[in-house]
Amino acid sequence: MTQTSTSGSTAGTVATEQAEHSGHNLPVLVLGALGVVFGDIGTSPLYAFREAMHAASHGGNVIPSHDEVLGLLSLIVWALTLIVTVKYVSFVLRTDNNGEGGTLSLMSLARNAVAGRARNVVLALGLVGSALFFGDAIITPAISVLSAVEGLQVVQPSLTPWIVPITVLIIIALFFVQRFGTGRVATVFGPVTLVWFLTLGVSGFQHIFEAPQVFLALNPLYGLAFVINHLDISLVVLGAVFLAVTGAEALYVDLGHFGRRPIIMGWLLVVFPCLLLNYFGQGAYILSHPLSADNPFFLMQPEWARIPIVILATMATVIASQAVISGAYSLARQAMHLNLLPRLNVLHTSETQHGQIYMPQVNTLLFFAVILLVIGFRSSSGLSAAYGIAVTGEMLVTAILLFIVMRRIWRWTAAAALAVVIPLGLIDLGFFIANLAKFVQGGWVPTVVASMLILIMTSWLAGRARLAEKTRRDEVPLEFLVENLSRKKPTVVPGTAIFLTSDVEGAPTALLHSLKHYKVLHEQNVILTVRTSASPRVPDDEKVTIDAYNELFFRVIVTFGYMEAPNIPKALALARKLGWKFDIMSTSFFLSRRSLKPSAKANLFRFWQDRLFMRLARNASDATEYFHIPTGRVVEIGTQVVL
Repeated sequence: MTQTSTSGSTAGTVATEQAEHSGHNLPVLVLGALGVVFGDIGTSPLYAFREAMHAASHGGNVIPSHDEVLGLLSLIVWALTLIVTVKYVSFVLRTDNNGEGGTLSLMSLARNAVAGRARNVVLALGLVGSALFFGDAIITPAISVLSAVEGLQVVQPSLTPWIVPITVLIIIALFFVQRFGTGRVATVFGPVTLVWFLTLGVSGFQHIFEAPQVFLALNPLYGLAFVINHLDISLVVLGAVFLAVTGAEALYVDLGHFGRRPIIMGWLLVVFPCLLLNYFGQGAYILSHPLSADNPFFLMQPEWARIPIVILATMATVIASQAVISGAYSLARQAMHLNLLPRLNVLHTSETQHGQIYMPQVNTLLFFAVILLVIGFRSSSGLSAAYGIAVTGEMLVTAILLFIVMRRIWRWTAAAALAVVIPLGLIDLGFFIANLAKFVQGGWVPTVVASMLILIMTSWLAGRARLAEKTRRDEVPLEFLVENLSRKKPTVVPGTAIFLTSDVEGAPTALLHSLKHYKVLHEQNVILTVRTSASPRVPDDEKVTIDAYNELFFRVIVTFGYMEAPNIPKALALARKLGWKFDIMSTSFFLSRRSLKPSAKANLFRFWQDRLFMRLARNASDATEYFHIPTGRVVEIGTQVVL
């Protein structure tokens, strides 16, 4: 066979995006990052310090002592410093996969750097990390919006019964508008979030000088002393303290949207200072007003400003929720392209921004889960018990994958890599254990969600593997069929026939059935296989490879990055550079539609796993729509397969 691939001077998408980033005004990128990246961690002051104080007082109304306030404040300050500034900003943001970030990007990067069984271990870590992200994605909108609306009970206690209904209405509106896209709304995300962070900083700064001794909390010994002196409640308190850093993983997830430099500048110049000022202000306010520990954020605001602050906080929490929902869409699409999930409907909501997508199935599942959480827990304090396990678990996965990247890609020595990862990993592990203490109170929620997603992804992987093995056993070797047909040609008709198959060696089932029933061949017969690269995007000059068997048969392999929409007609148009006169109007696409049947010999586990796989396969979006093939050019041939 003669092999050719697309060539030319077309620049890769990543290079183009980097050029676009460098051409933009850096302050604009920083402002955009404020609205998307830091929404979750930026709303933590609404409830983090309050819940830490609540945990320290055993859930009662005990007035906190001077050292307790400083100890809790010290734990929050150093959690932000070590987890966000040191771990994510200094190290994790450097592990980009061709500009992209997130658990699955890091998994792909690490998996390419190892071999043998280690690849399966890395894959398992990626599955766990991505599943935990979805567990976090259902809690963030619920706790964020609830915590903001709860400010109404500070303004007017009689409004307390209306908090849950108002929250539900806001969440209904939030998920309803997803189908229209976030492009127009996103234009105000950055400015609103900037106003929010400046408000956090100013509202905290004005109270610091009421008790300037709060700056003693910069000494980590205060936090350490608190843990030692309160060993009986230390796990519960650390679980509450961790609420201050939830959202840190968004810095890495959204790396591909803004680049490393704008995210780092946004954190160091705006977000981190404003968060510290607000937490110090809350600490000072509690020291000077000890009875305010039940809700220091809203109580420390002037009475005239409380209603505007509630409105601004609600806007900020909606933005934070929007960022998490968009992140769930992106992660689900990555998982689909990496064959970890079945094909789902992906609707592009912008003509210019490829990353703005809407996934109806994911949106519906998130909506019902969030509504159930709001109605079931009814307060941000109740939901805080559910928060943490998913995030800390994902952070642990990130630390392990970071070690692999340090050793295999950065070529660090084992001693240097361990010197960084072990301290950071121990911090993550400590917070993970602390959050496990909240399992019964609500931590089971993200655990159950993550477990269900892991079951779905592993069942899909196992089912695809069995289906591929079964199909491979039943198929005729492609080269054998091509050789026989070249000696004894059937009737040849004009046009091009493209047969889609995932097996690069076997003859597609659709081709065999076409020959059996129609007894004809087209002038050009293309055996097309679509592959997903471990890179987020594949340059145009590397997308298409053509192998010529003879004048009748060609093998075409199209490779998409896992962040790209698999548009087959658009990719095949690139093959014109190779001399192939691709014309969609003279081309027919032949697809096999499999009817799956369970095996009678399966054990109990396989019995349920096969049925789950078949249900997922039936609900998968149509291949024609997924690959953007014109429906008028498609011929589907049904086959029955017993797993």
